Amino acid sequence: MSETILIIDDDSAIRKLLEVALTAAGYHPLCIATGKEGLNRAAIEAPALVLLDLGLPDMDGKVFLERFREWSQAPLIVLSARSGESEKIAALEGGCDDYLTKPFSTGELLARIKAALRRSNNTVGDSTSGLISGNLSLDILSHTVMLENEELKLTPKEFELLKMLMQNNGKVLTHAWLLKEIWGIGYQNETHYLRVFINQLRQKIEIDSARPKRIVTETGIGYRFVE
Repeated sequence: MSETILIIDDDSAIRKLLEVALTAAGYHPLCIATGKEGLNRAAIEAPALVLLDLGLPDMDGKVFLERFREWSQAPLIVLSARSGESEKIAALEGGCDDYLTKPFSTGELLARIKAALRRSNNTVGDSTSGLISGNLSLDILSHTVMLENEELKLTPKEFELLKMLMQNNGKVLTHAWLLKEIWGIGYQNETHYLRVFINQLRQKIEIDSARPKRIVTETGIGYRFVE
């Protein structure tokens, strides 16, 4: 069966565009125009993924996100004309998995959907003790990281940072969230800590640290691990 994707957007042209693109890609799109109906259908249909506009006629999309996250961990991608960094950060920290600014290409959207569904389905390798992405593997129990069958020497903070990124494969993790999770409360503004450790990690796991393919920067927002 094709995976159901719930589209919540009051713009009928956007809904039609997404319906056509998702159907062609093998998904089952379900289009809704309001936040209230979106919450009801999400509860009934249990979609594999939600596409959410923030400018809904009956509620702000961030209110929808807050209510949705009270009972569902399904991946959710925001599609919004709001392009400010503060809007993106608020949505990401509120629980969305990704954020695309309108206008967007359907090709990029489909790639983001696939990444979010892979992460949700735990296809970045994952066993009870480790994570695998191509030739890179991380073993949680033994605290070891292997690249091309060679063990990498990582500091404890580098290990925790890489583990957090791999566990959230495909998802944008904000600077403040990463700093809080790895360094603790009170470090949310110390972005230079994060920049230094990300650069060190890239030098160890990327083919070309100046053109990273695994740890991608989301400018002004945070970082994303790409399988």
